[in-house]
Amino acid sequence: MKRQIVDQLLAWKSNPQRKPLILNGARQVGKTYILKHFGKTHYEKCVYINCDNNQTVASIFEGDYNMPRILLALSAYSN
Repeated sequence: MKRQIVDQLLAWKSNPQRKPLILNGARQVGKTYILKHFGKTHYEKCVYINCDNNQTVASIFEGDYNMPRILLALSAYSN
């Protein structure tokens, strides 16, 4: 089943000036599923990190939003 959101995600991916993706929506509608599926099918590498109830990951975002530092920390966390 193809979802309409896939077209929107592909448009986001192809935009050279894209900003970080934030996907909001009601509970239990498939947000996590579609993002995992999109990552696996449209990127060479994909990592899923859930920040809920994970103080180690949550602490990466404390203090500032220095993207090079955050990406380095998330890369180290996910191997």
